[in-house]
Amino acid sequence: MSSEVTLRPAGAEDTPFLQAVYASTRWDELAQAPWSDEQKLQFCLMQFAAQDADYRQNYPKASFSVIEQAGVGIGRLYVDRRPDEIHLIDIALLPAYRRSGIGTRLLQEFQEEACATRKKLTIYVEQFNPALRLYQRLGFRKTGEHTVYFLMEWVTEASP
Repeated sequence: MSSEVTLRPAGAEDTPFLQAVYASTRWDELAQAPWSDEQKLQFCLMQFAAQDADYRQNYPKASFSVIEQAGVGIGRLYVDRRPDEIHLIDIALLPAYRRSGIGTRLLQEFQEEACATRKKLTIYVEQFNPALRLYQRLGFRKTGEHTVYFLMEWVTEASP
């Protein structure tokens, strides 16, 4: 990681921040729901809890990190490193930090790690997520589908 953007392990004390990051990724799509902001927030908290429990159960060896810039939390990054693959479980930035090159830089660093370790790099992306264009621009290819998600994969020539 560069000195400007760093990762640190997420702890229980980070839960409110991680909930806010999650809610920020869903807020635009919830704008169409006929709910109050409080109802939308409660829905997001419930969805975050379900997602967090699912991730921790299905990826017990994963690293769950807070993305920081100058010591301030700006997002989350969850990664499961496997013998033959680096699986990006989730990467999300707060709205003020999106489209600033941070996500691109993080993904490129994972591509470098994948090259160095001769592993493929994968992530599931919602079919209508604007970040899908970023993954495609960086050379990720769709290799599968699961419900509303595309499985995107990046493989270097050095991978097995």
